[in-house]
Amino acid sequence: MARPREFNTDTALDRAMEMFWSKGYEATTLDDLCEVTGLSRSSLYATFGSKRSLLLRSVDRYVEKRNPRIAEILARPLPIRDAFAALARQFIDQIIAGPGRRGCFLGNCAAELPRSDRAALARVRHGLESTEATFRQALAQARTCGELPSGTDVDTLARFLMAGFQGLRLVGKVNPNRAVLEGISTTMLQCLK
Repeated sequence: MARPREFNTDTALDRAMEMFWSKGYEATTLDDLCEVTGLSRSSLYATFGSKRSLLLRSVDRYVEKRNPRIAEILARPLPIRDAFAALARQFIDQIIAGPGRRGCFLGNCAAELPRSDRAALARVRHGLESTEATFRQALAQARTCGELPSGTDVDTLARFLMAGFQGLRLVGKVNPNRAVLEGISTTMLQCLK
């Protein structure tokens, strides 16, 4: 009897996420997913369920990997504007050097998934809200330390910055011009003066 092949679920999930991110949900085939994960169709289904459930797990994985990196950058001992500028520089560097100008995985999913798939969109919304909460925490700390005026609405400011960073990724997907992206970033971060 043949022994089942060993594989790392997180590695397979990371590879599936990269495939969805590069090609999109609809354009990614089961053959694509089997190829990048190294799993047979039966193993793919046994491990992850449907293609849709694999996408949802990929969304969770993206957030799980991305948000701690964002929080780490924003927790540096820098003025809040400089911390967000460092985050913007990292985004821009990833856009310029990254594979295939893919945009933001969450933004791509939000744009591609049908409005009727409320559960999937809720998962994407949760991912965006998680990043927004990371922004809010950094902004609230800056307000407490006196870097931002005491009346600053950190909820609205966090949402604004989330929209700005999403826009940066979207523009970078179609126009990966460093000067353009840096101009957008500089203008966006003027709200933190």
